[in-house]
Amino acid sequence: MKNNVIQTEDPDNWKWGVFYFNKNDKRIFPPKRQKMMGWTINFANPISIMVFVAFIVLMTVIGIFIPRLFDTKIH
Repeated sequence: MKNNVIQTEDPDNWKWGVFYFNKNDKRIFPPKRQKMMGWTINFANPISIMVFVAFIVLMTVIGIFIPRLFDTKIH
């Protein structure tokens, strides 16, 4: 675990200071640089990218179809 903490704190593993990219770290959701801020996505892990894309698709579908379910226009 200590090695993983060192990896997330290494600035070379952060692209543009925002995106965590480390092929040696197999975690899908490693902690952010400041642990209190939660977790981020390891963009070097293909599973992480699939989870991220699935989440975006799910939120888009919900955003499109949920308002239609509650559409109560009176003509």
